[in-house]
This record gives sequence, C-alpha cells and structure tokens, in this order.
Amino acid sequence: MINVQPVAISRFDYKPPAWSISSVELHFDLDPRRTQVRSNLGLVRQGEGPLRLNGVDLTLISIAVDGRDLTTKEYQLAEDFLEITELPDNCDLEICVEINPEGNTALEGLYLSTGNFCTQCEAEGFRKITYFLDRPDVLSVYTVSMKAPLKSFPVLLSNGNCIAQSNDGEFGFAKWHDPFPKPSYLFALVAGDLSHIKDSYTTASGRGVDLYIYVEKHNLDKCDFGMQALKRSMRWDEETYGLEYDLDRYMIVAVDDFNMGAMENKGLNVFNSKYVLADADTATDADFIGVESVIAHEYFHNWSGNRVTCRDWFQLSLKEGLTVFRDQEFTADMHDRTVKRIEDVRLLRARQFPEDASPMAHPVRPDSYIEINNFYTLTVYEKGAELIRMMHTLLGAQAYREGIDLYFKRHDGQAVTCDDFVKAMQDASGIDLTQFTRWYSQAGTPEITVTHRYDERDGRYFLTLSQYCPDTPGQKNKQPMHIPVLVGLLDESGNSVPLPLADADSQSTLLNFTQKEQTFSFESIPSKPVLSIFRQFSAPIKLVFECSDDDLCLLMGADADAFNRWDASQRMASRLVERIMADSQALPSDAYLNAIGLVINDDQLDPFIKAEVLSLPSLDTLAEAQELVDITKLHGARTSLQKAIATRYQDQLTQLLETQLQDTEPYTIQHMAMGKRKLANCALGLLTNLGEKSWLGLATEQYRTATNMTDRVAALSALMYSDSHERRQALDDFYKRYESQRLVIDKWFSIQATAPRKGVIDTVIALSEHEAFELSNPNRVRSLIGAFAAGNPVGLHGESGRGYRLVADYVLTLDAKNPQIAARLIGPLTRWRRYAQADATLMKEQLTRIAAADLSPDVFEIVNKSVQS
Repeated sequence: MINVQPVAISRFDYKPPAWSISSVELHFDLDPRRTQVRSNLGLVRQGEGPLRLNGVDLTLISIAVDGRDLTTKEYQLAEDFLEITELPDNCDLEICVEINPEGNTALEGLYLSTGNFCTQCEAEGFRKITYFLDRPDVLSVYTVSMKAPLKSFPVLLSNGNCIAQSNDGEFGFAKWHDPFPKPSYLFALVAGDLSHIKDSYTTASGRGVDLYIYVEKHNLDKCDFGMQALKRSMRWDEETYGLEYDLDRYMIVAVDDFNMGAMENKGLNVFNSKYVLADADTATDADFIGVESVIAHEYFHNWSGNRVTCRDWFQLSLKEGLTVFRDQEFTADMHDRTVKRIEDVRLLRARQFPEDASPMAHPVRPDSYIEINNFYTLTVYEKGAELIRMMHTLLGAQAYREGIDLYFKRHDGQAVTCDDFVKAMQDASGIDLTQFTRWYSQAGTPEITVTHRYDERDGRYFLTLSQYCPDTPGQKNKQPMHIPVLVGLLDESGNSVPLPLADADSQSTLLNFTQKEQTFSFESIPSKPVLSIFRQFSAPIKLVFECSDDDLCLLMGADADAFNRWDASQRMASRLVERIMADSQALPSDAYLNAIGLVINDDQLDPFIKAEVLSLPSLDTLAEAQELVDITKLHGARTSLQKAIATRYQDQLTQLLETQLQDTEPYTIQHMAMGKRKLANCALGLLTNLGEKSWLGLATEQYRTATNMTDRVAALSALMYSDSHERRQALDDFYKRYESQRLVIDKWFSIQATAPRKGVIDTVIALSEHEAFELSNPNRVRSLIGAFAAGNPVGLHGESGRGYRLVADYVLTLDAKNPQIAARLIGPLTRWRRYAQADATLMKEQLTRIAAADLSPDVFEIVNKSVQS
C-alpha cells in the first residue's frame, strides 16, 4: 500500500534491457504456505548498467553466480528489486526464494484456488514468484521441474512438453520444457487434484496434437463443448490465417479464483471456470458463445501474442486488439456475422465510448501509466480490434492477409510494437497508413457530422463529412483521422441505388475520409436518395446526422445492410427517448411503431435480428448523448417507449412467447434456435412494462417448464419486476436447485443485484451477508457488487448516494486484498462530472473518501485522476 504519489511510467522512456536471459531453469518445492523456488538464469550482457531484477513479496534464501555464493555486500536488496553490480558478461545466476501461495489474496504470481496451485503472471505477476527481469521484451527458453505431495497434488503441469514424470509414493515429480522463447508473463504452473478429458487434433501438415482440459472432478461433465470449441478454433486458424499449432500438446485448466477471463500462457492456458464449463442446464446461450469465443481468443494468442509478443506494455493492443478481432471473426463465421457485429457495437457504445469520455480516457496505445493493470481496458481490447477491422476494410481481405503473413514471418520470436504491425500491413499492401496511425495515439471517440444535398437538375448527390475529436486528459487540438466510411444509397421505395465501385454483395462503396471536412459527390442519381452511412459500423465513431423520422424508418425496414437496419432502429429509439424526456406526454411516432410492426411480422427476417431491433439502447448508451445525466428521468423515458411498443403489439408479443413455451425441440445452440429463444425472451421483457396480469403467469410458467438455462434465467429476470409470491418462490427454487453450481449461483446474485427496483441496495447488502457470498472469489464479487455498480444505474444513482457509499466501502475493503478487483469497481463513480449536481456531489464525496486512504497503485491512479479531472 502507498501513501505517496507513485511515479508514472512513460512510453517515451523505453530502453532495451542491459541484460538478456537466454535460458531459465526453475524448480518448485510446492507447499501451500512455504513454497521454495530455485532459479538458474543464463545471463548475457547486451548493454551498460547493473542487473536489476524485479521481486515482490519474496523471502531471499540464497544467491550465487557461477556456483559461488554471494555475500550481502555484493548485492542490494530492496522491497521490490534485487540489484547486482559486478557480474561477468556471461554467467549463470542461481537464486533461491520462499513464497506463500496461500496468503496471496491478490491472485497474482503463484496462489491457491480451491486447494490447487495456479499462476497468473500477466502483466507483472512473475516478480511474485522469483527475482527476474519481469518485462515482456526479455524472451527466454524455460525448463521447469516441480515436486509436490502426491496425495494432494497428483497433477503437475507447466508450459511446453512434459519430458519427465515420476513419484516415490509420497511425492510426485514432473519436468517440462518449452522450446519457444517467451517472456515471463507467459509462464504458467498448475498443480492439484484435477481430472481431465483428452482428445487429439491433426494439423493441416499432419502433425498430431494431444488436447487436454483439466478441471475439478465434479465439473468433468461440462467440458465437452469447450473441447469441441478448441478444435473448431484450431481448424479456423489454419484455414483463415494459415497458422498451425506448434507444440505436442495443448492444455486448458479451469480454476474458480481468477482475476481475468483467461490467460494464454504458452501451451498451458489457465481459465476462469466461467469460460470453460457449459451444459444446457447450467449455461445460457450467451455463456456457450462466451466459452467458444474465449477459448478461441486464447488459442489464437499462440501466434498473435506468444510467437510474436509485445516489446513493452504500452503495446498491449498489439496482441489484444488483433486477437479480439480474430476471435470476433471466428464467432461471426461460426454463427451469424450481423448478429455478432451488433453485439460488438452494443458493447462499444455502452462501455467503451463512456471510457473514452472519462478521466481515464487513453489512446489504444497509451503514453503513460502508473499501474499497468488499469490499462486492460475496452479501449485497448475492443477499440483496438476496431483498428484492425478498419485496416481490413481499407486494405481489402487479400492485402490484409498478405500483411498478416508478412508480420508473422518478419517478427516470429520477437517482441515488437504497434508500429511494426502497421508497417507490415503497409509494406505488404502498398497503402500509406501514416495518417491512420493517429488512431493508436489519439484518445477519444471522433464525432462525425453529416450534411448532404441533392441536385435534381444534374442528378448529383453531395455528401459532406466533418470530423471532430473532443479533448481528453492531456490531449487537445487533435489532428484529422483516416476514417473508412462504408455508404449506400436507397431510393424512396427502399431499393438500393447503384453506386460506382460498390461491392456487388453489400451494394456499399468505401469512402476514405481523411480531412477535417470533406465532400464526396455521386453522379447519375435519379432521385433524392436516403443515405445509409457507416454500414457495418466501419469506424468506431459517434454519428451526428439529423435525418428525418421517415428516412430512419425506411432504413429500419428496407436497408440492404442488416446492421444498419438495426442501427436505424437504435437511432430512432434514442430520438424518441429524448422527446419523451423533454415532454413526458409525447407519444412515439406512428412511423416508428409501424416500422416495429413490420419487423415483428416479417416472417423472412432472422428472429435474432428481430430481437435486436426490439431491444432498445441501454441506459449507458443513452446517457452518452446527455449533457448532464438524470438517470431517473432517462429510465422513465426509456420505460415509456418500451410500454408503448408492448401496448401496440401485446397480442403479437404474447403469441411469440406462447409459441416458444410450446416448443418441444431439443435444446441446441444453432443460430435459429438461439434466435427464437432470444426473440421470445425479448417479448417477455417488453411485456413486463404492462400490468402483471399480462405477463406474470407467462413468466412463472416459463420458469417452471424451462428445459434450459437461457429460458430459466430470462423468466427469473422478468419476475424481478414483480413484488409477488411468484418472484420469491422462483428465487428460492433457483438457489436450492443450483446450490452446488458455483457459476449458476453467480447468476442468482447478479439477477437480484441488477434489478431496477426500489430497495435493491438493501437486497445487495443482505446478499453480501449470504453464506454463499465469498469476498475472496472475484467471480462472486463481480456477480454482486460489480453487477450492481456497473449493471444497475437506476439502483446505483438512487437513494441519496447510498449506492455510491456501498461501492466505495467495497473498494476500500478489497484494495487491501485484491487491488485489481477493487480498481475495476470504481468505474461508474469516475464519471461524476457527467451527472446532475446533486448526484455529482455525492459521487465525488465517495471518491475523495477513497483517495484519503492508503491505496494500492491500482486504485490510487484511477481515483486521483477522477477527482482531479
């Protein structure tokens, strides 16, 4: 903990390490409280200066150079480093330390999870295992041996290939070797009483790979989907990118206590169990897709992150942005491209855009940080993926693939930068991306203003775009971006207007928007067109375009680009919410409600798309358009619009729900089946805006008869809108039914924490005292406190600041135990300046209270930037 301001690290101060470590030999004598770690490092001098090794929470036992023990006068030992001044240019450094995995509540380095040893070393966790150059540009070949009591820890795993294994009846022993040089953040070790399923995969070149998923024995029956997802990922990466796996085995281990979703350690991925375990009774449709996506993401890292890694942590999006784009495309190919794009854009608008407008706003490639854990953000991941997508759009599919091939060929086995990636794409395609690189260095979400006019005499259509990027912390007067703009034109009947250079399939044409203001003209346009712009969300921007209600409704019903049909519905809904906020008696336009009816009654339209159109923008998304946010008023206006839709189409929505209740088909996660469930459950959500007589019986029946977790969770969530016996009975039944399923009980906590109902704060407080709540388990904290803070704006911002104090209390409590989890709770409070004065004052009071405490760097950085913004 700290009570002085820590020093920020700057990207511009980067210097190569003075030493390289060619080889690392590690031996672990595993004990829950007193694990001994012996390391032998092959050091090679490559610059000037002493050897300074990072180390935190380590007890040094001995240190030797080339077999000679050093005296205490020959090295300097501090709280967070070990420094040796006099060393031969080539030598072996032997270090022995002791650590306490059981006491490691921060879950970084080596720790215990439900009795099993596991590691989390990204970003800087390896320094909690032994003294080391814990930075991503030091790549070494690792050999790891482990000894542990056989009864408690029969399974001993590490990176690479197992080269020895034995036991003497009391202790087990295993030795692993990874032939590929890697940075310390990719080191992994797992030891415990684990069961596994095994499969195999034959690569395109004919190599056999053994595949393992390790879990606790009682979870063994929930691994089959994950194994099949892994095999699909391997095949897709070969077919799409030409990339094969390179080791003899690939292992996944699922643990309950994990700060992140998963970790791509070379050959031994450690996962939060949430993203491995899935079956129809315990996982929703979204859970299945999440498991598949995260397994793919971590597998794809084998090349985009492991074989080619980051020079420094400022380049984090080099691996994460690229790999998120790869996993997005994988999911799109496995399921539905438009639906996947809608889901990704929803996340951007609801979470990343607010991040871009917050005190913690930073570029995709940050310029400085105090705590690197704070920069594992949606900006780095999701916006970073949008940068890769824009390059794909600008270059075209073939040139993009050629650029990727060149990147991996040129930099295999290296630690590189975002600039190295862009240069490979530029060299392969011949397209100048110099201006495009501003996306990496400029923070904030660009705002694009659209004006247009039609010259009837000449049949010419003029489209003028202007771009503006708001000021963000430390950045003003930003330069114009290179923005790819996919456009199409429709006639008054909704038919596509032929355009020059338009793609034959999408009927869209690409505009390169590079100036502060730029006009594009289109020839031979027979009548005044309706503009369909930023198709497929071709750039992560905010659109300022005052087209008419009629035009938006035409796009909703007829746009050839399915994404823009959905987007038009979102823009129209946002506009209507604004009107209701200004006048509570305002009614939705008939044109909008008629367009909704066309969507509901269109038998040819994908039910998934129907559901997305019927799902209004979230409160977070709507709040982005407000000068000062009044959540109560915003929620009321949004609810009024939902009620208007439900009232007009009550019969059709009820029929959708009743039809789904009568469905006797076996549960599958095929796209059409998931779409039907989503549409029916969306209908149920809309009906909850009407009197209970309209929906309570249907929701209760759905809960009672549900044959899958998707429908059961949807029914239980709907019942949260009632203060009825049925709600209480369903909550009790759900808990008793799934009491032994940790991940399902997380849902039980979240459903209650996110219900926008009076008294929810008291509910959260009561649940925090429930026997199933565990403050030491990140998933449980996220499911209750995190879900309330980030997923229930109505509850958080109500009751005169009680919600703010509740969140602040948990931040302070958790900061001493697990700073990463504590820091991730603060986000909703940091945007206090966006709220009306009464709320803003109360939010700032809690931030100031937190700032007055002795804080970890994780929490210190966020709170102080927020208070001082």
